Amino acid sequence: MAVDGDAAFALPLGATGFFRSKDGPPPETDQRTFRAALYAAARAAKGCVGEVEEQAYPRTFHTATVIESTGEYAILCHAHHPWIAFAQERRDWYTEEFRAPPPWARTFADLGFAVLDRAQLTRPLTDVDTSALTQGEWRHVRLYGITTVGGVLFNAWD
Repeated sequence: MAVDGDAAFALPLGATGFFRSKDGPPPETDQRTFRAALYAAARAAKGCVGEVEEQAYPRTFHTATVIESTGEYAILCHAHHPWIAFAQERRDWYTEEFRAPPPWARTFADLGFAVLDRAQLTRPLTDVDTSALTQGEWRHVRLYGITTVGGVLFNAWD
């Protein structure tokens, strides 16, 4: 399930990695499903899985790499929502350093993940529905100077 780039994108609770105790913890992306999709994607790419690193505080995402004949892709999997993004290299946070999903990215979509493209991830926050973000989340967004959807989703603030 790829996310339609023209559809209104809404940032739900848990998108930033923060939550209020009264709301309860945000959902968790199933790591077993992510790993299954990762290995299926590597097979589809005729490549192999490189490093896999589970999310650790304060990062909001799991990372992995798939190595194929044309190079290496860093794969980001949001820890709380089934969103997948691609980057050139593994980092602790991202703002606009995303790359277009490769053809084999559909493997993630086939297993229930939303594959986000570079245009969606670099979209300004002013162009998406941010009504679910709390004052505390906005405080962090402003403090860190985050202006894009990808910056909110794939971060390491605390």
